[in-house]
Amino acid sequence: MNHFRWHSRILYRLRASTRSIPSRTSWVWTIVALCVYGVMVVPFGMSIGFLKFQPELNPGQWLNVAVGSFLMPGLSEELMFRTFLIPHPTEPMPPLVRQQWIFGSWVLFILFHLLPWTPSFFHEMPFLWGAGLLGILCTLSYLQSRSMWTAVFIHWAIVVQWLLVWGGLEKFGSSW
Repeated sequence: MNHFRWHSRILYRLRASTRSIPSRTSWVWTIVALCVYGVMVVPFGMSIGFLKFQPELNPGQWLNVAVGSFLMPGLSEELMFRTFLIPHPTEPMPPLVRQQWIFGSWVLFILFHLLPWTPSFFHEMPFLWGAGLLGILCTLSYLQSRSMWTAVFIHWAIVVQWLLVWGGLEKFGSSW
């Protein structure tokens, strides 16, 4: 019985978050969140040498990164850490329980980047700081819009920018 309830909640969250079309206000909020992220992360990352202005000029690489980043981490991580773990804003739940799920999801998002098979630079504080802020913005966007699509867009846009403009591909040491 309890097993059935858990599956029902996950299905409810998936349906609610994928079928919810973000409003114009939600998209404006999303763009503002991206700008805030950039203002906070780019100067800091450049000042400590974690980010380098290094635009990728190969159009084929742009296409590979854009498509690949949409699937992983954009869609897959947002499904896992926002849609499945965080109660949908329309899901009845006591506020304290909702806050605990939100915080737990954020902690798991950070810990996910520390798994042993992740690249070593994922374990560096500048990356973790950026990932932590990204998790907060994606969560706020998801809650504000009631849609996973704004969070997927934020995650995708930041990863694409990092890989193709700010030296992220070099950190991986190979083509995407």
